[in-house]
Amino acid sequence: MFLDTARIEVKAGKGGDGAVSFRREKYVPDGGPAGGDGGRGGDVIFVVDEGLRTLMDFRYNRHFKARPGEKGMNKGMHGRGSEDLIVKVPQGTTVKEFETDKILVDLLAPGQTFTVAHGGRGGRGNIRFATARNPAPEIAENGEPGEERTLLLELRVLADVGLVGFPSVGKSTLLSVISNARPKIGAYHFTTLVPNIGMVRVGDGESFVVADMPGLIEGASQGIGLGTQFLRHIERTRVLLHVIDMSGMEGRDPYDDYVAINDELEGYNLRLMERPQIIVANKMDMPDAEENLAEFKAKLFANYDEFEAKPQVFPVSGISRQGLQNLLEATAELLSDTPEFPLYDESEFADGDKEAYYGFDEGARDYEISRDDDASWILSGEKLEKLFTMTNFDHDESVFKFARQLRGMGIDEDLRARGAKDGDIVRIGSFEFEFVD
Repeated sequence: MFLDTARIEVKAGKGGDGAVSFRREKYVPDGGPAGGDGGRGGDVIFVVDEGLRTLMDFRYNRHFKARPGEKGMNKGMHGRGSEDLIVKVPQGTTVKEFETDKILVDLLAPGQTFTVAHGGRGGRGNIRFATARNPAPEIAENGEPGEERTLLLELRVLADVGLVGFPSVGKSTLLSVISNARPKIGAYHFTTLVPNIGMVRVGDGESFVVADMPGLIEGASQGIGLGTQFLRHIERTRVLLHVIDMSGMEGRDPYDDYVAINDELEGYNLRLMERPQIIVANKMDMPDAEENLAEFKAKLFANYDEFEAKPQVFPVSGISRQGLQNLLEATAELLSDTPEFPLYDESEFADGDKEAYYGFDEGARDYEISRDDDASWILSGEKLEKLFTMTNFDHDESVFKFARQLRGMGIDEDLRARGAKDGDIVRIGSFEFEFVD
């Protein structure tokens, strides 16, 4: 079964908690602190696997959680860091943030890796907080929480050439005779339900990859038929072979088919029209095909002036295999002169800065203050909540340290400026405390 989209949840490992411990050895007076640091939590890492061709593995397994780091121990021993969680994905996988639809990475190269969730660092043990003024601190940090994300995976097949056209124009038959692929072939519409890929070999050792896309119909770019499911796969191709049924057996005009399919490509993504096209006039072994081809060329070339480059038209027959060698040689030649197209146009984004579009946002908010319905003050923000999570409230010194950190961030002054009074309730998540003016 072919699956080209998947929504998954990833969560990196939490860092191990730091330890509060003191040396207790015979004949060693005033041993001092000896609590070790916690170990690092595991990352969640995507790795491109050439053996995968679909996102089917993510249909039933949608949650990926790395292991946490070990806690710190006494005698200054650090906890063991956790191993990273490796998740294999097929070539051509695009990773997006589900909430924002922002692209994080495009995984194309075999073996390429990308860390989608970073594990938390281990909390510091009390051996780290010893000072001349406080030689025996009872302070230790909890481990940093691992990153947690909801991701959308989209697979776009990797092919040099894409076969496009209406259903039953002979795309699957053409693929089967020019390559080693064996797609399903039937005398009815939408025989092809998934993209089929084949390797085509031309003379002199030249070769390229061809993908047969499920048939498009009018309205495909708006979700009619199978269009929106598979139009994305055309985005990675460099050359399009536009297959047209010249026999007219379906009762449609070949030129109208040509215009309709190009309209759908343009409606889905204007940049698809940048790809060079070769027109494949198929089923030339059928009656009336020659007359229809002459009429098609007359209508097509009427839109071009004498100095404008005209699209190439190759009359072929997938059944009798006539004209295929010329078509393949012309396709290979066009591929050699056509560079790869970037999946996304940098000009679509702010200031044309590609780095502003790809990757995670590094800047976390310090804090935000809001008011709840019960008149309590709500503190939130990524950095504040992380600081709260890493505070060990079992020890008074850790609580005092957290209060000093809040004051250093300016939260006390901000609350006071917003009208907070002595005794008001301040809440961080489910934790409540009183504001002291």
